[in-house]
Amino acid sequence: MPIKDILTIVDMQGAQPAVKYALALAGHHDAHVTGLALAFEPLAPAFAATPMPIDYIQAAQEQAVAAAKEAQSQFDELARIAAVKCESRVTNLQTGGPIEPVLQHCRPTDLVVVGQNNPEAAEPLREMLIESVLFESGVPVLLVPYVGAPERPAKNVLIGWDGSPTASRAVHAALPLLADADKITIMVVEKNASTNGQPGADLATYLARHDLDVTINVVTNPQVGIADTLLNAVSEQGHDLIVMGGYGHSRMREFLFGGATREILASMTVPVLMAH
Repeated sequence: MPIKDILTIVDMQGAQPAVKYALALAGHHDAHVTGLALAFEPLAPAFAATPMPIDYIQAAQEQAVAAAKEAQSQFDELARIAAVKCESRVTNLQTGGPIEPVLQHCRPTDLVVVGQNNPEAAEPLREMLIESVLFESGVPVLLVPYVGAPERPAKNVLIGWDGSPTASRAVHAALPLLADADKITIMVVEKNASTNGQPGADLATYLARHDLDVTINVVTNPQVGIADTLLNAVSEQGHDLIVMGGYGHSRMREFLFGGATREILASMTVPVLMAH
């Protein structure tokens, strides 16, 4: 399915790397892009010894909305310069409250683009937001490094493949992006040598039927973990996009990434497209 509708979460501060990447994607695919700015309203704790003053709550709410509208204005200006089909929205989100108001905007779209959390200028609830959108929206998520990424189609793509349903969904979601690539590498990381033919061969055949040029790289019994194996390949081979499944499970409404997924998101240096 072509990418015709993109939603991007607008950062509250900084150079807006995710917005810029989303706008470049929209321009290349003739897609519509929506910028969603979040107003993080304070949530008064029910266990507080004394009620929070109404004036304080109202002032905090007004400040949150003003900050979101400023971020919205940044998106509007970047979209004007990019000259793509677009719109911008503001949605209120209570700090510590449910993410559902954001998910309602994410579900009727083809792709959600979100910036990686910057540890030196952290966005409110960014990690929880990424996890919730990945696991609960039903839409693929493209994460953009906080240091930015070239605003052009990816030409050297790495697919992390283990044959799982989540990896399969990620590949299907990435097909419009893979069509622009000059080089696609399927990386299979195995603890032991396979005795059932060449790992990744079925996926390579499938992609070849989409007229894509694919190579397979099987790494057996690596000396480092899966995340480091993928990231080392990115560094050594010059990949500019990773496609992989996102793993995790829910526990008491709190989403927890699997180890490899969390490590990739913490240390990524190129955009990562994930699906769950």
